[in-house]
Amino acid sequence: MNSTVKRRMNLIPSMKNRVLSVCLLLLVGGCASLPPNTNTPTYAFQDTADTRAGSRYEELRKSHTGKSGFFLLSNGLDAFTARAILAQGADRSIDVQYYMIHNDLTGILFGDQLLKAADRGVRIRLLIDDMDLEKRDKGLSTLAAHSNIDLRIFNPFSREMIRAPQFLLRFGSVTRRMHNKSFTVDNQVTIVGGRNIGDEYFDADPDFGFADLDILAIGSVVKEVSDSFDEYWNSSLAYPIAVLRPDLTEKDDLEEGRRRVAEYLGQDSVAEYLQLLLNSRLAETIRNNEVQWYWGEASVMADNPGKLKSYDLNHAYTLSSKITPFFEDLDKEFLIFSPYFVPGKKGTKFLSDLSKSGVHVRIFTNSLASTDVGIVHAGYAKYRTTLLRAGVELYEMDKTLNRKERKAKKGDSGSSKASLHAKSFVFDREQVFIGSLNLDPRSIVENTEIGIMVTSKEVAKILAGKFDMMIEKIAFRLELHTDEEGIEFIFWHGLEEGEERVWKADPHTSFWRRFALGLVSLLPVESQL
Repeated sequence: MNSTVKRRMNLIPSMKNRVLSVCLLLLVGGCASLPPNTNTPTYAFQDTADTRAGSRYEELRKSHTGKSGFFLLSNGLDAFTARAILAQGADRSIDVQYYMIHNDLTGILFGDQLLKAADRGVRIRLLIDDMDLEKRDKGLSTLAAHSNIDLRIFNPFSREMIRAPQFLLRFGSVTRRMHNKSFTVDNQVTIVGGRNIGDEYFDADPDFGFADLDILAIGSVVKEVSDSFDEYWNSSLAYPIAVLRPDLTEKDDLEEGRRRVAEYLGQDSVAEYLQLLLNSRLAETIRNNEVQWYWGEASVMADNPGKLKSYDLNHAYTLSSKITPFFEDLDKEFLIFSPYFVPGKKGTKFLSDLSKSGVHVRIFTNSLASTDVGIVHAGYAKYRTTLLRAGVELYEMDKTLNRKERKAKKGDSGSSKASLHAKSFVFDREQVFIGSLNLDPRSIVENTEIGIMVTSKEVAKILAGKFDMMIEKIAFRLELHTDEEGIEFIFWHGLEEGEERVWKADPHTSFWRRFALGLVSLLPVESQL
């Protein structure tokens, strides 16, 4: 037997193993199927002018025809208070769309507000992405047992097998998520922005918190948010929880669920946060209709839910295609808040060219120390030098508080550590985009997003002021240096114990973390960041 025949015969076992592995994957993949979706289309109520929200804002809308009113929610306590007060004032409907709703203090409080509204006869439509819902079907089904609560899971994982293998077997499907965030009451008032529902978003976590931003809106733009919600709600990707788990439909569980929630909210540890909410000035401001609204033209920019089913190479139905003209029309200044910033080669060139053309480009993102997703920082870090070389200004969040500051923070509503989570752009201090969109491949290509584009110099001035304040007080300023041998390196300018300091490597990080992230940056995973 010659050597060629021997080699071919030796390949037979390995080929058999490969075929067996493929068959096994196909078999397991078959177990990851979803049941037929039987969702019934419903739509936002249009005749809600006689609701409390409709009556409260009627005169304001009449005096600002064709415009919408806005109020920025940058404080975490205010952001939760606004949602709670709006839920308490709902008469007809509450439409809720979130990427994540955690099973923690604010998540339970939020669910309790929805339940109480449903008890008053308010129709609740609750749409949640499935990424964070593992092992939570029982609780969701309990909530959905209420006759006025309709709960749907977006782009669900199969309930017939564990989740981990599905990331491989359904890659390009379950790896793409609904990242949208909106909360709309009676089709009259809405909140859109960067916050999910969880303690770290609402100053309820003593050890960690996000610096985030939402926008509270009334007027014509609310209808556009409702239209976008309806598209997702009636999508074939939105599965009623009862379709996914028909075995969890016991109505008696609702009363037991109420008892457990009441018991949880009665704890002393919860009482402190509840008191902070009750003491919020914004609560009385909203109730007394004393909110200082800023008015301007606005439009909702959102991805079509069908984006998750296929890659729209022409970007015909994507948020990115709608926002691109605003980038291209920049003349003087461009401010970016983006916690996960991975510009890629094209984005880096665009921002560099923009800066070289005379536009003042400033970017505020997370540092390696403040980010909650280190792998994303690896995707960003390799573009820093090119951007700085072109004159783009980079600022990174400083999460570290000194001992005295941390002790003081522990005593109030703030968290002892922080990470940037706001997603907003300011165009020439005339227009502002606020929403869920990060400037990274995952937001632009993979996930779906939503935001509101506001034309208002007042709102733009406020947000630009916040940018200036944050980069001065809680950020590192990056500076590019070149040594005598022509080698470029970065300095980080910031404060430590109130004194100015310069770092020559990512501040407050270990060598091993920087080394590990350097290795990660070499992997071909940027499209998933």
